[in-house]
Amino acid sequence: MITTRFTELLGIEHPIVQGGMQWVGKAPLAAAVSEAGGLGILTALTQPTPEDLRAEIRRTRELTAKPFGVNLTILPTINPVPYDEYVKVAVEEGITVIETAGANPEPFMPLFKEHGVKVVHKCTAVRHALKAERVGVDAVSIDGFECAGHPGEDDIPGLILLPAAADKLSIPFIASGGFGDGRGMAAALALGADGINMGSRFLATQEAPVHDNVKQAIVEGSELDTILNFRPLRNTVRVRKNAVSTEAVDILAKGGEFKDVQHLVAGARGRKVFEDGDIEAGQWTVGMVQGLITDVPTCDELITRIIRDAEQIITGRLADMVR
Repeated sequence: MITTRFTELLGIEHPIVQGGMQWVGKAPLAAAVSEAGGLGILTALTQPTPEDLRAEIRRTRELTAKPFGVNLTILPTINPVPYDEYVKVAVEEGITVIETAGANPEPFMPLFKEHGVKVVHKCTAVRHALKAERVGVDAVSIDGFECAGHPGEDDIPGLILLPAAADKLSIPFIASGGFGDGRGMAAALALGADGINMGSRFLATQEAPVHDNVKQAIVEGSELDTILNFRPLRNTVRVRKNAVSTEAVDILAKGGEFKDVQHLVAGARGRKVFEDGDIEAGQWTVGMVQGLITDVPTCDELITRIIRDAEQIITGRLADMVR
């Protein structure tokens, strides 16, 4: 068993977190990850309303008695989002771990502290992690440039970002971006992290609520099959390379504005990819780690394998090198 500051902080068995993925972080996946000893995460904004989130939390509790969390990504949106109401529901339902991302979680920290909620904030830079530490979060997730979704604008890969964070942070942190097996976990721990956060790897599991075509596309994809969109807008996002995302990148590279690609990158189109299985129907997020994904296991099989392989690397191959 691998025990770290992060497992002790949250009372979980293994230092593995399922990232909060839009359209994917639902009860079946979150519960399966938690049942396997990791930390499953419900994505709040996947639910249309705060009351739908309440129902999904209760649905998850029917599937597992182990700890799970809720992700709240706070970003500018075309239509206003009642973030306060989502937070209120999570607290009322007794959620003890909340993963925040996007904007500074400071406005919510008094409420979280009052109710004993542990806050894990996602960061793409050490300076952001240090600010999160100052406002009182309990842990941070450090996202390297390899990650799916928003990698930030600094383009710093995990090999540099993780030890840089370890040198300056005093709170626990987990590594995110490019992790999918025991080798990655052993490396993250060696670089100073207290665990790993995986999104794309959990997307290709049996319990992930997405079409099998998406899972097979990830298995068949390589580390070269992602593309960075929205770079000229300073809101970079790493997504699967397909006809839609390539067209959007080309339009922006030629001086286009967001309004010129909005019809291509609409979230509803990405949702259809996951639900209908047409991987060319819209823009959808996946990380470079897809180049390491070769199967679609259950969450229990995946987590068991990662922990076993990491332990063997740490106590076997690496230990054997020391004379």
